[in-house]
Amino acid sequence: MKVILKEDVKNLGKMGDMVNVAEGHARNFLIPQKLAVEAITKNIKALELQKKVIQEKANKEKNSAQALSEKIAALNLTIKAKAGEEEKLFGSITSMDIAAELKNEGIDIDKKKISIDEPIKRLGAYTVGVKVHPDITTQLNITVIAE
Repeated sequence: MKVILKEDVKNLGKMGDMVNVAEGHARNFLIPQKLAVEAITKNIKALELQKKVIQEKANKEKNSAQALSEKIAALNLTIKAKAGEEEKLFGSITSMDIAAELKNEGIDIDKKKISIDEPIKRLGAYTVGVKVHPDITTQLNITVIAE
């Protein structure tokens, strides 16, 4: 029996896939659990329409993420921190500090999406990665100056 999966099913397929399964498996497990629907003409057309809507939404998100990426790449953040001798900071600059500075610039990025290769513990210029979309990562330039 052919069914269209409504969700990802382990060892069977991903959402939207049309798979051939045993009739008993479909009628006793997949359909009652709302994991799949029978592959009839009406359901196939609905699936195609749903795939188009999802694809359009994904394209819009990717385009807005690309614009945000360009905005971040053009930005040069300046972070003030307390420093002691030999330009060493008291503490370090974290992704939370960077996210707060980005928020001051009008860009709301989760601190988990900011990747710092090594802790920032000295004054100077640094480059950190910012993941704005699963496919798009950009570089942000940061300058740490003494307070």
